[in-house]
Amino acid sequence: MTDENSVPDGGLSAEEQELVETIDEEDVDFLRLQFTDILGTVKNVSIPASQAEKAFAEGIYFDGSSIEGFVRIQESDMRLKPDPESFAVLPWRDTESGSAARLICDVMNTATGEPFVGDPRYVLKRAIDRAEEMGYTLNAGPEPEFFVFEKDEHGRATTTTHDVGGYFDLAPKDLASDLRRQIIYNLEEMAFEVEASHHEVAEGQHEIDFKYDDALTTADNIATFRSVVRATAEKNDLHATFMPKPIAHINGSGMHTHLSLFDNGENVFHDADDEFNLSDTAKSFLAGVLEHAPAITAICNPTVNSYKRLVPGYEAPVYVAWSDVNRSALVRKPAARVPAASRIELRSPDPSCNPYLALAVMLQAGLDGIEKGLEAPDPVRENIYEFDEAKREEYGIDTLPSNLGEAVAALEEDEVIQEALGDHVCEKFVQAKTQEFGEYVADVSQWELDRYLEAF
Repeated sequence: MTDENSVPDGGLSAEEQELVETIDEEDVDFLRLQFTDILGTVKNVSIPASQAEKAFAEGIYFDGSSIEGFVRIQESDMRLKPDPESFAVLPWRDTESGSAARLICDVMNTATGEPFVGDPRYVLKRAIDRAEEMGYTLNAGPEPEFFVFEKDEHGRATTTTHDVGGYFDLAPKDLASDLRRQIIYNLEEMAFEVEASHHEVAEGQHEIDFKYDDALTTADNIATFRSVVRATAEKNDLHATFMPKPIAHINGSGMHTHLSLFDNGENVFHDADDEFNLSDTAKSFLAGVLEHAPAITAICNPTVNSYKRLVPGYEAPVYVAWSDVNRSALVRKPAARVPAASRIELRSPDPSCNPYLALAVMLQAGLDGIEKGLEAPDPVRENIYEFDEAKREEYGIDTLPSNLGEAVAALEEDEVIQEALGDHVCEKFVQAKTQEFGEYVADVSQWELDRYLEAF
């Protein structure tokens, strides 16, 4: 029996051939072949739509030495392999002159023909493969937050918020409701299933939630989501940013991530007889996440600025604990109306992270907990923000790294998370972030000048 998607020698699969025809029918004139570097920055190579068949059959070659954390110049030949399932027409192009479409790509090593070990999407695929070997599929649901700012007369971004609304506010305070509507329409045109949107706590801060999906689709969606938000804001002469803490002394932007494992359509995190409706598998997964939380922080909170958000007092989690009733812990067990919705929520990630690496380390940490049969500690049902150091010590509650340097040091000591990333990605990531933190430590900030210049 022949697989309908099998590829004849030198030809395309049935799915790829059908997509080539769709590209022609949709009057697409350019294809943007999208991928990410190790730091999570979205890159793309644009090709005429007439090259679609070649892109599927042979891939598109590019210079990998120009991409952050990829390869040295003597190893620079890379190839982009489009994923046909990721095809989506970009909604903001002028359809009268044709349109552009997006295809997310895997990065291949030209010399070996194998997946490039430095491709973040491949890192996540390896984690997914490990989960499948254990009989599991990861579903993930992110809650990305962002700020919208005005631009100055030169078109540069400011930190003047577009509105003065607060949590769940409506117009006229929430002036960005029309912008959010445009973003949602654009996302829906790209096949997103948007579940909710609202104004967040801080002025100019917003959240748009889209439906959970398998890990790879979710990571692709996060990368696309950030691009859509920024492009839509730009069309309105505004600047949207996923910087975790652009304004001091107010809440920063997080990306709480909901996680659950399934086996043949059944949620293995659910146990109706457990006090918290969590199975032993879920508790071991949770224990693995807590065990590796310091190293995970380097990946899920990857910028110097990330740690301006991770401070007590602004609703961001800094304490390594879990709870079913409050949001001061690192991991929360949300209430679930049906068994399929049983899940845990990791509250530390922020939207500046590389979504592929972030989901990979979350998954690998949880699987490590399952493999080792780790036991989750008791949940903390009190407000940890009100604990003093002695009480936190009594409860055995550790604190997340307080800066990027500490987080990178934790990563360098955690073999499980290093293995999750792979040698290449881990080395390049540590190298880049060590340099970033060193530059930050050596810099003299405006705060220091205001505080000390005339005082001494």
